[in-house]
Amino acid sequence: MSAVLTGLLAPAPAVLALTASSPGAATVPRAAQLPAMAEPGAVTGGDALSMLLGLAPWTLLLAFVLSAVLPFTVKPWLTRWGVVDIPSDRSSHSKPVLRGMGLAVAVSLVLTYGTCLLTGLIPVDRSVAVVVLAMTLAPAALGWAEDYHGVSIGMRLGAQALVGAVGTAAMIVTLGVPAWWWPVGVVATVAYINIANFMDGINGISGLHGGAVGLLYAWAGAANGMPWMVCAGLALAGAFLGFLPWNLGRGTVFLGDVGSYVLGGAIAAIAIAAFLSGVYVEYLLPPLLVYLADTAVTLVLRIRRGEVWYKPHRQHVYQRLTDVGLSHVQSSLVVTAATVLVSLISLYGLRADGTGSAIAGLAVVLVIVVYLGSPQLFSRLQRVRGGAAS
Repeated sequence: MSAVLTGLLAPAPAVLALTASSPGAATVPRAAQLPAMAEPGAVTGGDALSMLLGLAPWTLLLAFVLSAVLPFTVKPWLTRWGVVDIPSDRSSHSKPVLRGMGLAVAVSLVLTYGTCLLTGLIPVDRSVAVVVLAMTLAPAALGWAEDYHGVSIGMRLGAQALVGAVGTAAMIVTLGVPAWWWPVGVVATVAYINIANFMDGINGISGLHGGAVGLLYAWAGAANGMPWMVCAGLALAGAFLGFLPWNLGRGTVFLGDVGSYVLGGAIAAIAIAAFLSGVYVEYLLPPLLVYLADTAVTLVLRIRRGEVWYKPHRQHVYQRLTDVGLSHVQSSLVVTAATVLVSLISLYGLRADGTGSAIAGLAVVLVIVVYLGSPQLFSRLQRVRGGAAS
């Protein structure tokens, strides 16, 4: 059986050919002062697509199927253990719901990425992939501990910082980049784990975010000739998209902290490893901008109003969208559409000339501003429709 699986998942010729001279290969020397930046066009669109299609059928499909099937096994155990989400002031649901189904997503993601390593789909920079895998697994374990019996805020933050500290240090040593990037990696890890947790408040939002960011990062990996990043993105996308049927509609199960932590941890790990490997920030930051903007603006407004910023609330943009009449799915789609649009505009700007890049930058700012103001826009639209109907 293992021989058959190894044969099926053997690296495609396009993958091997590209990685032989890719900017992510282990033989590429690192810059003395900054991560080595590969030219955005170093890998042609056709070659990038060839790598993506060579890896996607197995990686994306395996993660999706595992994530869609494992909940059948996990759900009875969650019921037995009494892992239930009780509605609070922050909640967008009114009845107790099983949480912790992110355990199935985390297992699917880790198993899929581990399979990519074991079967040779990642032929170069395997040490980087191992660190990414560890930085994905550790937050998932922490999130599960929080779901199962609770962990204090201080312990959670300390553990998150430890994951970022050890993981970033390992990447710095492996890639041979300056140590001054270490605090950046620690802060980025802690920040995005918590941002993903804050934004996981309605049905579908995390599944769609994991799917969108995973696919965008998979393309970034292909465009930069990095199979480890392609596989990581595809595994992330497949695992979270596979969970959507369990979460959409009636929302019979929630990811829980294990799910939001593995989402934030995996994204942070991929982004940090890719940046330190020389991937342009224009590939890495745009898929996260909507989540970053929503969280940052909400946090600043709460602090300015003198509110206790870390207390549960319903003031995020995506939550206020449901307050003005959008369903959970509609609100999640607004967030995801903005994320994809910002990312596509940024990819255009990366390859455009000076004027085109400037226009792309302004367009990104416009999309973010419109998203932040979307609850007011939808509210006004409803009032106009209501007035016209009367």
